[in-house]
Amino acid sequence: RFVFISFFLNLVSHATFEIKKCDIHKLDEAPATQVVMTREEGLQYYRTMQTIRRMELKADQLYKQKIIRGFCHLYDGQEACAVGIEAGINLTDHLITAYRAHGYTYTRGGTVKEIMAELTGRRGGIAKGKGGSMHMYTKHFYGGNGIVGAQVPLGAGVALACKYLGNNELCVSLYGDGAANQGQIFETYNMAALWKLPAIFICENNRYGMGTSVERAAASTDYYKRGDFIPGLRVDGMDVLCVREATKFAADHCRSGKGPMLMELQTYRYHGHSMSDPGVSYRTREEIQEVRGKSDPISMLKDRMLSNNMASIEELKEIDVAVRKEIEDAAQFATTDPEPPLEELCNHIFYNNPALEVRGTNPWTKLKSVS
Repeated sequence: RFVFISFFLNLVSHATFEIKKCDIHKLDEAPATQVVMTREEGLQYYRTMQTIRRMELKADQLYKQKIIRGFCHLYDGQEACAVGIEAGINLTDHLITAYRAHGYTYTRGGTVKEIMAELTGRRGGIAKGKGGSMHMYTKHFYGGNGIVGAQVPLGAGVALACKYLGNNELCVSLYGDGAANQGQIFETYNMAALWKLPAIFICENNRYGMGTSVERAAASTDYYKRGDFIPGLRVDGMDVLCVREATKFAADHCRSGKGPMLMELQTYRYHGHSMSDPGVSYRTREEIQEVRGKSDPISMLKDRMLSNNMASIEELKEIDVAVRKEIEDAAQFATTDPEPPLEELCNHIFYNNPALEVRGTNPWTKLKSVS
């Protein structure tokens, strides 16, 4: 159908775009500012960002209905970060993030159905209903981590494994501006630089660590320079093409054996820190609306594609309709799929081990664990 539309409307197969220059630290050159995007790439980025956006809005709705409970940190507004990073690396590369993880679970290969069912704690969830919002995993994706900053040293460990195995792979470790002052992150920088690990450290700077603005939390808000001896890039995190080019640049740096790279993505979250935060006590509604109006990542991509005759309004609307249906079907599954039974509570403690007995809440309660 899209081939027919393309032929009928004489749509272009690709276009060249001028993107914002990255600020650089300890580098002689910066990522390209003139970049090519194909029509297929544009449609793929659009669909993925729309899916993440709609998935998060549905999660908001289910949370308010008390169908999703507990911790829930939403990613809407930051979609260009996840989609741009994935466009700059391979699915065989590795990625680890903090607890705002739904978008990355999807871009790493999880399905909307698995993610939504995990949020509602059902058997069909990506972690069998036992992980919830903060603990989702898939191949080459190591979560979803609930301890602030703790995923960064783990990511360096994955990068060390890549170097040890000599497989030309790398690991992307993501953290927020709120975690950027953690001591363990600086310890990790030091080891990664000493051992020249193929590691990309990415600070998703959404301007607020919980309810504290970056200016109130950090003596230096130049997060891309915080690696000191590690080269850094500051990137427009609301532009999927800027993120893609910067990530490609960083990946080439790592794969050529030059060691780690630090990136700061300047982005913005539309929701509060988590669902328990209304998000308007430390910033104004006008500020949120201004960002939505001027630099929304999905609107920016849509405008580029339409103004360069790369897509028609009709086919983008068709994508929107298909995405909405996918989300609704997933939500239906997530609210009707059964919860995991009690006898599965202790399963998968170990990988590939014989069945074993696990003590319950007292010495007389015995539970069984199967790998």
